[in-house]
Amino acid sequence: MLLAIDVGNTNTVFALWDGAEFRATWRTATEVTRTADQYYVWLSTLMNLQKIDGEITEAIVSSTVPRVVFNLRVLCNRYYDCRPLVVGKADCPLPVEVRVDAGTQVGPDRLVNTVAGFDKYGGDLIVVDFGTATTFDVVASDGAYVGGVIAPGVNLSLQALHDAAAALPLVDVTMPPHVVGTNTVDCMQSGVFWGYIGLVGGIVQRIKDERARPMKVIGTGGLAPLFQQGDTLFDVFEDNLTMHGLTVIHRYNKGLQE
Repeated sequence: MLLAIDVGNTNTVFALWDGAEFRATWRTATEVTRTADQYYVWLSTLMNLQKIDGEITEAIVSSTVPRVVFNLRVLCNRYYDCRPLVVGKADCPLPVEVRVDAGTQVGPDRLVNTVAGFDKYGGDLIVVDFGTATTFDVVASDGAYVGGVIAPGVNLSLQALHDAAAALPLVDVTMPPHVVGTNTVDCMQSGVFWGYIGLVGGIVQRIKDERARPMKVIGTGGLAPLFQQGDTLFDVFEDNLTMHGLTVIHRYNKGLQE
């Protein structure tokens, strides 16, 4: 089985791919101090609880937190006797081009989403990912990554509002009952919810205007379905877009070795 690992700034997702489907997917907090031994105990316990048979023989990692990669490499080498592919490294080529300014480093998660989107839907895409940051990635007609937009994430904005204004509480992200709030919590939730709908819709429209062609919009990330309730922001929602992209990149690299 293939162990696919997506490390974000907030959470890390582990998934087991048997070549036809994901057998299991687990999420944990991203911690740079977690050792390979701790990863193994956690992962093997979950596999045993779900009675997952079969051995992990291959691995691929996408990480926006470079300090985590070393211990994940050790995990794969020590316990699964395999050398993981790491997206963004020279020995892990991508099946799509990256057309950005020279010297620019693009987050591996954004490249993986590009690969996944193109594999599923073809080109001319806008991938909106609700993570620690809210990112917009533009995929050309031939599948190339051609740039995007980075905005503060929803929870990051709420935390900053709470930290900077002593009188404002930390609130959950939810669709408020009315646009005009009649108490502090409703006011904050309305500002974030409708504010991000305006942000996403506005940026998507400007990208479409600039590209001057029809483009499919893909939403991904845990909060995407919530914001879809308020408006038709996306043509489609993909819960496992990043994990699918990792399997595509792994398959592409295996093909190069054959």
